[in-house]
Amino acid sequence: MRRARWLAAGLTLLGAGYTPHEGPQPPPAQKVAAVAVKEPAQAGVVEMIPHFGPHWPPSSADWWNDLAQDAWIHPLPGPVRRMPKTDQRIFGAERPGQRPVECRNGHCGVDLGGEIWGEHVFCAHDGVVDRVQRGPNDEHGGQYVRISHRGGTVFTQYFHLAAIDRHIAPGVQVKAGDVIGLLGDTGVKESTAHLHFTVSVKPSAEWPEQYMDPEPLIALWPLKIPVQGSVVGLVTTMSPATPPLGLPPHKGKKKTAPAAAARAKPIAHKRGATDAATPADAPAAADKAAPPDSD
Repeated sequence: MRRARWLAAGLTLLGAGYTPHEGPQPPPAQKVAAVAVKEPAQAGVVEMIPHFGPHWPPSSADWWNDLAQDAWIHPLPGPVRRMPKTDQRIFGAERPGQRPVECRNGHCGVDLGGEIWGEHVFCAHDGVVDRVQRGPNDEHGGQYVRISHRGGTVFTQYFHLAAIDRHIAPGVQVKAGDVIGLLGDTGVKESTAHLHFTVSVKPSAEWPEQYMDPEPLIALWPLKIPVQGSVVGLVTTMSPATPPLGLPPHKGKKKTAPAAAARAKPIAHKRGATDAATPADAPAAADKAAPPDSD
């Protein structure tokens, strides 16, 4: 009996030795969260702050800086750069009547040229013709052209034209440097012939159109200059910039630089005289689509 018990115990132990089993398992892998390590800033390196777009609405300085980077042409030909010569020709000069507040004392543009009646007037920038006035318009700037640029966010206007190119019509695409008309004196009341040139901006459809001083810009825009000894019509736009005589913002009367004053010829222009007002086909005054003066 005892022998049978020992035999049963031996068989039990022998069977246990052949039973398959798993060995010790490694502990489960722990997930380590990724941690961003910020490297120490290098000496002299400025950390860039994200830029989320321009200020709204854009200021005059924003527009000047933006438009100065684009390709424009001075609206009158060279080789002499025509700039406002007197206080009465600068932006914001005194004019009678109700005018937009941004035009300061009333003048919503600058008066250029007049030395050569009938000389070419150029489109200042690529755009689309927005409005054309060919008929009699003595009380509102004479013959003029209004051009839309940059999808209707910037406008230029050219007043007192003696004639307008027959191809210029609303909806027609134009390029910088295209001839849009001839300088004249239509709509001029008490001054010599000249071009009244305006720049206005409308950042969005919901924002009102406002005039800005174009003098700092036209001081930089290249001139179309006939190439000496070349065939007729060949021009270059290589020209040095000219410091504007009136820098923004104008405070009171602008003082003309002595050298510029010596070169400037006196013109018959009475203080407070106007050359035009709102074009006959202009929309409501709140829209300001056309200037209330064009002298």
